[in-house]
Amino acid sequence: MSYRAVLALSLGMLSLAACGTAPATMMAEQPTLGARPQSTSELVALPAPERRLDVAVFSFQDQTGQHRPNENFAEYSFAVTQGGASILINALKEAGGQSRWFNVLERNRLADLLQERQIIRANRSEHVGPGGQPLPPLAPLRNAGIMITGGIIGYDSNVLTGGAGATFLGIGGTTEYRRDNVSVYLRAVSIATGEVLVSVTTDKTIYSVALQGLANRYVGWNKLLQIEAGVTTNEPRQLAVRQAIEKAVYAMVAEGAEKGYWRFADEAQGRAVIHNYLETRDGQVPAMTAAMAPRSGPGDASDGTRPGSGRS
Repeated sequence: MSYRAVLALSLGMLSLAACGTAPATMMAEQPTLGARPQSTSELVALPAPERRLDVAVFSFQDQTGQHRPNENFAEYSFAVTQGGASILINALKEAGGQSRWFNVLERNRLADLLQERQIIRANRSEHVGPGGQPLPPLAPLRNAGIMITGGIIGYDSNVLTGGAGATFLGIGGTTEYRRDNVSVYLRAVSIATGEVLVSVTTDKTIYSVALQGLANRYVGWNKLLQIEAGVTTNEPRQLAVRQAIEKAVYAMVAEGAEKGYWRFADEAQGRAVIHNYLETRDGQVPAMTAAMAPRSGPGDASDGTRPGSGRS
């Protein structure tokens, strides 16, 4: 490496360092819509249901109790997002795309909803309409047939760590990586009977990778030039939890259809989804498929209504 090349490389590194000390506005980016991972595309591509299911989500909590791993000092930030219920509600609304699988009813902030309804009732009882007629009563809340519950039940850090490096004539580089794992459980419970209809679990790996390069070169008999550069990338934990939850919703739909609790509008498309799901879950497909499932599942209520019918 010539003296001029080394000098040019040094100036380039100094320029990058100067950019790092510039005002934050120079690095600012415009807000963007949320990333759309493959799990979201699979969820949106689900075939239409025979009929939509009325479901309620009360809570979906972080049950790990773990804080973010830190080897240097005590870290009080949680390892995973505390907004699991919001992610689950969004995943349920995404299922099936335009042909929605679920009518999601607000239960996560039920106290706030009931308080607002009380204000509306008070206003309607104290005022009259334009023609002097009493205002109509507030419509009743829609009830759900299925409760969706579960939680983030595991977060394991440093499941796998490793790295590699090499140096030749003072020029080399190293790479290090770490793998974490997050686990999600999801259950569909019949409100009419309290029976757990479907219970599924999904896992998602989370990778962190660090790359570093260095160069040591004598530019004179007593002058040593040292150059270092590196970059670290961490997979967002929130995105990993979202992918795990979306995969769990997809699995819940397929497994419930396979057991006969609900059905696809197009049975041929439904059989293909169930076939792919069973092949992914078990590695093989049993002889009896959802095509042979009865029209009414064992989770049906005694009055003939099926889970998720939403009847009052």
